[in-house]
Amino acid sequence: MRLLLVIDTYPPARISGALQMRDLAQALAAQGYRPLVLTPALDGVERLESEGDVQVLRVPAPRTKDVPYWRRTLAELVLPWILVRGLRRSALRNDHWDGVVWYSPTIFLGPLVRALKRRHACPGYLIVRDLFPDWAVDAGVMRRVALPYRFFKWIERFQYRQADVIGVQTPSNVELVAKDAPAGTRIEVLHNWLSAPARSAPDACPSLGALDGRINFVYAGNMGVAQDMDAFVELARRLVDRPDVGFVFVGRGSEAARLKALAGGLDNLCVLDEVAPEVLPALLARCHVGIVALHPAHATHNIPGKLLTYLHAGLPVLARVNSNNDLVALVEREGVGLVVAGDNPALLYAQAIKLIESPGLRAQMGGAGAALAKRMFSPASAAHQVAASLQESAQHRDA
Repeated sequence: MRLLLVIDTYPPARISGALQMRDLAQALAAQGYRPLVLTPALDGVERLESEGDVQVLRVPAPRTKDVPYWRRTLAELVLPWILVRGLRRSALRNDHWDGVVWYSPTIFLGPLVRALKRRHACPGYLIVRDLFPDWAVDAGVMRRVALPYRFFKWIERFQYRQADVIGVQTPSNVELVAKDAPAGTRIEVLHNWLSAPARSAPDACPSLGALDGRINFVYAGNMGVAQDMDAFVELARRLVDRPDVGFVFVGRGSEAARLKALAGGLDNLCVLDEVAPEVLPALLARCHVGIVALHPAHATHNIPGKLLTYLHAGLPVLARVNSNNDLVALVEREGVGLVVAGDNPALLYAQAIKLIESPGLRAQMGGAGAALAKRMFSPASAAHQVAASLQESAQHRDA
């Protein structure tokens, strides 16, 4: 079975979606599915690479990350046509694909998938990791009655129409996606996944300066509007008189520069640029609690990839998420951390203090998290589910 995986970012990019699709491709290859990853070339050089049993075709395309919103929208709008043209001009243009797997965000890959499915008469599996544009409305970035929302909503629904199977992160998202997907579309829970990272040397970690040796809360990931990181800046401000406590934010995103400016006035908060995946384990080893941040106004559900990173590192989590998020039940049921549902600064402070003052509780929750990562969030499990769903869809097509 020959599978084509499409995503708008892939390693050496360091964001969670890129790492997840790398892990999925490697797991599919290990299970004999001969995957090709089709992705933009960050350096503008078109090439076909082999990474073990995974082929990667990189096609020059406009940047979609760390650019103004209007440029990102235009770049993502033309991306499917650029990628399909690159595939048709490549040495693999005559290969046959038995299934197409694509990752959202971005929501703009629908035209590419439609073209590939028509040519190869194969099923498609859509991996949905956030529900844009609805989360943008929840976060106040756009209004539901505005033209941009209607435009993005049309693009989202077009993408859903190309999928034989849609894999969402949590049970509650099944109902949300079903409202916009065509009747009869198979929608299933596909848990997030992440390989256990290789251990890096301690000296690979960037300096934490005055925070070395403290009980450090760490946030590792995208810092944008959807995360509402100001709540944790305020938490750091409330704990500034605790010389044994620190906060480390590491990553990239639209809010990173502003957060760095805010950190300049706090000696217990350090904001670092994104680090390589092989360096992150050494940084996390010098921290004690992983931060999960989602805007409390969200109505959608999310199990962020950074949660899996913390679980693999044996860190308990302090999560501030929207009310009724499925993540609340997961964290509480599995005993891997403490959660604040909604905007409640007093409770966030109280939960932080509980973790600061209880090293035994941190160790217990960290151990439970490491066990959960192995049991529920493995790339092998995700690869098996995606491949099995595609095979079942192919059989229905042939029936």
